[in-house]
Amino acid sequence: MRSSGLHSFASIRACHAEAVRRLVIRGQTCLAGLLVLLSCPNAFAQSDFSAFWKTFKSTVIAGDKAKVAEMTKFPLSMPYSVKAVRNKEDLLRRYNEIFKGEANAAQCFGSAAPHKESDRQYEIYCPFKETPNDRENAPIRFIFESTKSGWKFVGLDNVNE
Repeated sequence: MRSSGLHSFASIRACHAEAVRRLVIRGQTCLAGLLVLLSCPNAFAQSDFSAFWKTFKSTVIAGDKAKVAEMTKFPLSMPYSVKAVRNKEDLLRRYNEIFKGEANAAQCFGSAAPHKESDRQYEIYCPFKETPNDRENAPIRFIFESTKSGWKFVGLDNVNE
């Protein structure tokens, strides 16, 4: 009886060791997967912004004011001494001031490259509409941020002011 008791104890111990080994492997696999996801947030942010930017620029080029308003976070920040755009109706009324004022956004957006400020912010720099080919002097900044509801147009600025 004694040898069968030792034999069953050894098999229980072997089963326990195998179960622990499996748990360790599962834990390592989960940890590896988590590390992969955590190491790639920039790739996800970039692709999300790229899709947003493609839609936003084509919407501005098409002049679809209502859709631009849907892609904007309010209040929209404006340059120094210019009142913020409070809501959709305000944006629709001031659309030309924002997108055709100092810069011709539709023309600029066709060839402008987004500039990444951080994982949560991108900017597009445009030249004055009087000098559309002067990319060396492009002080009109359109600002985009990642929000709870996705990427949004959040501000317009003239970096010279």
